[in-house]
Amino acid sequence: MDVDLIVLLALVGLLVLMVVVGVVIARAGRSGQTDATRPTGRGWVGPGGGMSTYVQPPAEWRGTTVQVCGLWPFAIGAGTPMVGVPLGRHIQTGATLCCDPISWFQRAKLISNPSLFVLGLPGLGKSTLVARMATGLAGYGVMPLVLGDLRPDYVEVIKALGGQVIRLGRGRGYLNVLDPGEAKEAAERLRKAGHPVQAGEVLEDAHGRRLAMVSALLTILRKSEPSDVEESILDQALRVLDRNFDGIPVLADLLAVVQEGPDELRHVAVDRGDFDEYQRITRGLEASLISLSKGGRLGEMFSRQTTNPMRMDAPVVYDISGLGEAEADLRAATLLACWSNGFATVNIANVLADAGLEPRRHYFVIMDELWRALRAGNGIVDRVDFLTRLNRQVGVGTAMISHTMADLNALPEEDRMKAKGFVERAGMVICAGLPYKEMPELTSVVPFSEAEQELLTGWQDPPAWDAATAREVDPPGRGKFLVKVGSRPGIPVEVKLTEAERAIRDTNQRWYEQSRIGRRALRVVEELVEESAS
Repeated sequence: MDVDLIVLLALVGLLVLMVVVGVVIARAGRSGQTDATRPTGRGWVGPGGGMSTYVQPPAEWRGTTVQVCGLWPFAIGAGTPMVGVPLGRHIQTGATLCCDPISWFQRAKLISNPSLFVLGLPGLGKSTLVARMATGLAGYGVMPLVLGDLRPDYVEVIKALGGQVIRLGRGRGYLNVLDPGEAKEAAERLRKAGHPVQAGEVLEDAHGRRLAMVSALLTILRKSEPSDVEESILDQALRVLDRNFDGIPVLADLLAVVQEGPDELRHVAVDRGDFDEYQRITRGLEASLISLSKGGRLGEMFSRQTTNPMRMDAPVVYDISGLGEAEADLRAATLLACWSNGFATVNIANVLADAGLEPRRHYFVIMDELWRALRAGNGIVDRVDFLTRLNRQVGVGTAMISHTMADLNALPEEDRMKAKGFVERAGMVICAGLPYKEMPELTSVVPFSEAEQELLTGWQDPPAWDAATAREVDPPGRGKFLVKVGSRPGIPVEVKLTEAERAIRDTNQRWYEQSRIGRRALRVVEELVEESAS
């Protein structure tokens, strides 16, 4: 055979072999078994390739188009709102959640009522959550108002914000219930600006507030409301003081007018020209005013000039933690006085803003330990009920904090349904860990899925003991919350404190210093230990 033909056949055979091998390699590559140049969806295949059987989802971060402009437009729509105070991160996705009742009502239009109700067992961070909202809202220009801090939890926060701390209590501070506050000055400014009608409304509002506050003090003192005649006498006595008294009157001045009995008072008392009859009619009222003005059961806290008048242009907290648990009547009276004084200031600020004399101010009212306030006395539930219905018109956002729905069920029958309405009307409800028995009552007001209920009940578990460090770790639900708006799925979020917040939100400061006992007591303890060991 010719040599050239043999070479040609060999080349053809080699070519066919190469084609066959290429086809086999291509098929193997398509099956993902032998191609080392292209990784599969789980990594490189083969020995030493590092193929993974489970791929972790990538971490997620957020930023504005200015901060991460190089990644735009590869971002996708956010699963959580980004309007309001940065609250924490979504527990499942790590996405940032911004949330507060005023921003979600005013800017995002996500809720129809600028109010928040927080529920959760003690020690899980409810007050810390609301304190962060208050801090963030202060940066947006909203004034936090804590009208009665019973523990206290917000004094250091308000101090850090440059706000006003008003301490009330026996020997700590006084609040004159007859002080019209800034009403007279505001009325004068309105008159000069050509708003006489609004000026008259401000003065009448101040008059009605003082009359209502004196009547409330009499109700708490007597355990019964004053009669119609007594309220008419008080009404006229306050008007006499406004006309004739130079300066700011106190309860002793009101008592002196009642004892003097001018014609306006005797007319509404219907004494028919008999002063002895007038004295008989006003005897009970006079005795009650003497008790209020000269240190009865409610002390002298309301009978002296106000030691620290409330400002309208700064965050404010009324610190009433100095009032003991045993002084229920005094706590009730103080809470009512704080509410009255606080909302009078808000009303004056709104009137001046409507007239263009002051900038528009919005307020964030915090009602922590709500169960304590609601049980404090008559009138508290009605005042909170009024606020939750009209806070849109008043320009006030609210945050109400309690432990469980059972706290509301413990109220008297006439107040129980009103208190449940606070949760129903809240624009948003935020829940921390709750016991399982709480779920039927809670879901009757706010719809929670079974998965959400299991999440909340899991967060109420007690903390575990770490044997390695001999310390108790944080409970599983501390700092974790579920944000609910109507029937929408809840947003699970975890709140972690910054170093600045830790410095002002530590409620255990009195436990850091070890208790000191005398040497004699220490020797006694050592002897007891030695005897028990022997």
